Amino acid sequence: MPSTPEEKKKVLTRVRRIRGQIDALERSLEGDAECRAILQQIAAVRGAANGLMAEVLESHIRETFDRNDCYSREVSQSVDDTIELVRAYLK
Repeated sequence: MPSTPEEKKKVLTRVRRIRGQIDALERSLEGDAECRAILQQIAAVRGAANGLMAEVLESHIRETFDRNDCYSREVSQSVDDTIELVRAYLK
């Protein structure tokens, strides 16, 4: 879980955006929108959820490995590489 107020605010903003997308999707389904439009909305929700997951996971990884300042530059680079890999996978 994000520990700083800034990180928490970013995560909550993402959650609220996803909620808005879900509400719009529900309205589209109730209104008998075209399948193409509905699928596009579902893809947007999936992308937003993956972005949220990446944000929370990055925060967790950084909190876990940044607790101790004794880690070397190599470990710090490995953390950055791991986060980049996870973000690429979740796209």
